[in-house]
This record gives sequence, structure tokens and C-alpha cells, in this order.
Amino acid sequence: MDAQGNAATPVLLGPDEVLPVLERHVSGRSPFLFACDHHGRALPRVLGDLGLPESELERHIAWDIGIAGVAEAVAEALDAHLIAQRYSRLVIDCNRPPKAPNSIPMISERTTIPGNEGLTHEAAELRRRAIFDPYHDRINAVIEARTRQGKPTILIALHSFTPVYSGIARPWHVGTLYQRDRTLPPLLLKALRAEPELVVGDNQPYAVSDATDYTIPVHGEARGLICTGIEIRQDLIAEAEGQQQWAERLIRIFGEIEAALRTQGLV
Repeated sequence: MDAQGNAATPVLLGPDEVLPVLERHVSGRSPFLFACDHHGRALPRVLGDLGLPESELERHIAWDIGIAGVAEAVAEALDAHLIAQRYSRLVIDCNRPPKAPNSIPMISERTTIPGNEGLTHEAAELRRRAIFDPYHDRINAVIEARTRQGKPTILIALHSFTPVYSGIARPWHVGTLYQRDRTLPPLLLKALRAEPELVVGDNQPYAVSDATDYTIPVHGEARGLICTGIEIRQDLIAEAEGQQQWAERLIRIFGEIEAALRTQGLV
């Protein structure tokens, strides 16, 4: 109750807690707009540790290991706007439709998430309003503003994936994720496959779909933007050296792709 005896409005994040949205290079001149759905692994104070030991909260089930360093280095070098989400995907997955069964997972890989068991509709909605909505509202607002300004937008969602999932090894070093766009994925696949040491996945280890993904289908494909997702294997970028190596590779590749798209009059 508040001082007037009214029922207090439930709050997930206190005023001193980290904001869900992180941005870099807001005024960046690049046509690339980078989104990082699983950048961080913060937990709202009120949720404690979701009933998990720290060892689980450091694993891939909680965030995309290594992608934060790659994303920030790429955005810096390209002078590109980066919009990232700081809270753990175990609180709410910002790359899942809110109505998807695994939007707030009760089990991730083989790990049960005690803090997500028996969650009421109201509690789930509170997580959506506090974390999911601000992130995606910001991406939407930025794209709308760029459109009004006549500024081209190439949307890239950056992710990382675990090298072994449920006991099955994944051989790819990197993969492209797409569904409807036929402009960027072929260019990206060609550029990555030109790197002799890489095993490149074409919609591997995941493929984009309306049922399982949100950022690319809703913000990119629904607008007809040139867009794709990228997955980098986590053991390659777990440390700063690997993050820098992959950032340099992507900086070079994105520069080549931008030049090709400009030649075609697409940006």
C-alpha cells in the first residue's frame, strides 16, 4: 500500500538499478544499426538469483558470451549505432515473441530455472513492460527516426552460440540467420566463406522464424529492411583477444558489404 492506502503498483526495477537499454554511437553515420538482444546478464534485485548458482548464471543460458565486446568494438570502428539489452535472457528473452513458450524459460538447455516456475501472467507482464518493451520501443523509435530523416538502415542482430548444446557439438565458427531478406545474407555468406579457416553456417545453428525470433522479423523484415542475424561461436570470443579478432574481421567484411550495396544503389 502507498501512503494513501492504495495498492502499490508492482515495480520490477528500482530507480538505482541498471537501465535495460545500452546505446553506443547514437549519432553514428553508418547505415548499419546493430542490435544485441543478449548483451548482458543483469538480474533485477527483486528476483534474486532466480534460484540458480553463479556458475549457471555465467553460462550461455544466461547471456550471449563474448558478443558484448565484439558488438561494441564493431560499432566503434564503423561509427554505427548500437542498441543492446543488459538483462539476462533468463528474466525475459528479448529475441522471443512475448507469447512464445520460451519467452521466460522454465528450463534452459538442461537447467531448471526455479525463479521462473509458477510465474503468474501479471508477473510475466511486469517483466515484459520493464525490460522487453523499453528495448524494442527504442529500436522501433530509432528506425522510425532514421526513416523520417531519409537515412538508410541495415539492421544486424549480433549473437553468440555455445559450441556444445545438449551434448551435441556444433562445428560452425559463425552462422548467418535470416528468413525473408535476400540481399544481405548472400553477401555475408560469400564474404565469410572467403575466409579459408572458417566453417560457416547458412541458417545454422539457428534459422530466423516469426515463431522463434523477434528482432529481425519485427524490426527488419516487417519493414522490408536489409537485415540479418549473425551467430559467433562462444569459445572463439570468450576472451578479449578473440573478441578483437572477430571484431576486426566483421569491420572489414561490413565495410566491403557497404561498398557493394552503395554500388548497387541500395544504401
